[in-house]
Amino acid sequence: MGLTGGIGSGKSAVSELLVEHGAHLVDADRIAREVVAPGTPGLAAVAEAFGPSVLLADGALDREALGRVVFADEASRRRLESITHPLIRAEMAARIASAPPDAVVIHDIPLLVEGGPRPGYDAIVVVETPRELRLERLARRGLARDQAEARMAAQATDEQRRAVADILVDNSGSLDDLRKRVGEVWEELLRRRDAGLAEPSARPGS
Repeated sequence: MGLTGGIGSGKSAVSELLVEHGAHLVDADRIAREVVAPGTPGLAAVAEAFGPSVLLADGALDREALGRVVFADEASRRRLESITHPLIRAEMAARIASAPPDAVVIHDIPLLVEGGPRPGYDAIVVVETPRELRLERLARRGLARDQAEARMAAQATDEQRRAVADILVDNSGSLDDLRKRVGEVWEELLRRRDAGLAEPSARPGS
């Protein structure tokens, strides 16, 4: 199952709630951080491509500095993606392979829609939240409005995400509202999982 949503939509909260229900989570954001951790070939490649200004004094990646570069220039963003995306895909494939055969595997992928044609997921879950509420949440995290807007502009629109969604999750309400909706989504994912297991050619948990 694919899970996506724009920055500030609350996608991570949805993924955490799905894990509470028993989902096997493969988190692309977390893996994206791991493949450029200190000492990795990924970090070495990023530093070579963008220079020492994207590194902190201790040699770790300065995410804010890198973000200012890649979200202001599409060519730079694509250059970064050409380095990190193959590493992320390889690690995701390894973690998916380690899941139990009857697991509901949630692929948490922020740029699922931006990655091109829809992959072969059993379902795509899209978390949707009004733009101003997303900006408020990002401001509370300390992200300046101009940077937040630049990151939103680099992502798919709500309409583009909605066009590929099998299941929509409205995250404009309270946490209790979200818990209730995720519970409903989980039941739907279980039904889809069970239908897939009943088909001899199906790939379980996808």
